[in-house]
Amino acid sequence: MTPRLKLWTRLGAPLAVGLPLAVASMAAVADGGEGGEGGEGGEAGEVPSQYRLLLDAEVDPVYAADTAIRDYAAGAHAAYGEAADAARRMRSALEALLAAPDAERLAAARSAWIEARQPYLRTEAFRYYDGPIDGPETAERPAGPEGRINAWPLNEAVIDAVEGDPDAGLVHAFDVPLTRGTILANDQVSDEADVTTGWHALEFLLWGQDQDPDGPGDRPASDFAPGDPARDRRSTYLLLLADQLIDDLDWLQAQWDPAREDGYARWFLALEQHEAIGRILTGAANLAGHELASERLAVALDSGSQEDEQSCFSDTTKQDFVHGLEGVRRAWYGHAQGQGLAPVLRRVRPALADELDARFAQAEAAVAALPDPFDSMLVSPEGSEARARGEAAVSALQELGAGLRDAGAALGVLVLVSGV
Repeated sequence: MTPRLKLWTRLGAPLAVGLPLAVASMAAVADGGEGGEGGEGGEAGEVPSQYRLLLDAEVDPVYAADTAIRDYAAGAHAAYGEAADAARRMRSALEALLAAPDAERLAAARSAWIEARQPYLRTEAFRYYDGPIDGPETAERPAGPEGRINAWPLNEAVIDAVEGDPDAGLVHAFDVPLTRGTILANDQVSDEADVTTGWHALEFLLWGQDQDPDGPGDRPASDFAPGDPARDRRSTYLLLLADQLIDDLDWLQAQWDPAREDGYARWFLALEQHEAIGRILTGAANLAGHELASERLAVALDSGSQEDEQSCFSDTTKQDFVHGLEGVRRAWYGHAQGQGLAPVLRRVRPALADELDARFAQAEAAVAALPDPFDSMLVSPEGSEARARGEAAVSALQELGAGLRDAGAALGVLVLVSGV
């Protein structure tokens, strides 16, 4: 495979990171990776510089971040384990529902989905740098499973009945055997919204379409009563999705296990510290400054459509922001108290560390103030208090993403944040 060379020029790097006189290193990016991402699959000694800025000696910061890097890897391992354990508890609640479908057990299954999703949301800061969750296929590992774990938006009609089409979806495709293989084979085939698997497919099966502007979907427990072909397939579908989710989360936990010789954690921990920090900050900054601020909040505000609300069936979208932002906080401050990059920056640039503390506080306050349910904000008129809260959260999250980018620059690391 012939590497492609990409040079962050004397002009380009300062524009990206806001740091004068910085020249980023030449990044040899292998096919399948682009600017600042990728690098998985090779031995640590073969990994080209992708994140380190080459600075003049008088401004190049000298510091040690070994503790923070180890904390991050250990935190990723623990976080995916917590998410997998929560998914197992959810599956037990699903089994209880299907054994004797009634309103109480359906409510318990829905609560288990909500609770299981929270630890997963805190792992989303491990995305955006071609790590195990969203990296391309290599000789050492398959492509990351993010697309089948959390794909969204979702066209409900490829899964089950929708208003106006009671025979829609795989649930009613009686000529298709319902297995994990057929579910994955039909996932996002014609359109990226034709999602058949993951958190939101489970959510739709549990809640049904959300037709209520003031509440979540209201699928009846009788939709899981045995004895009818469609209802039986719906129940089977529910458990198959849970099994796939658990397997994917288990795989991610294993990739971050430092004891595994063939795992990602070994490779990550062997990186030169700027390369590891670049990945840490790229994930955290892009989750806050682009994914949460733009894709999940600004887009929905602009459209005013409930279809652009990520967890619309359950009306739990606000928790997506709360726990996603908590994942960003842990990536920066450390999963163990005081073990993250925050104290490293404080030793190098104390004033910038203080500013980033303030941006975290502002973002957390703005997210806490988001209306709940989220869709009540989307239908609010221009100039309303609800929309003002949403717009304030967009700005605060973008400012946080920019602050993490600037922290990277202060540590001699290139961090690019889409749209910031």
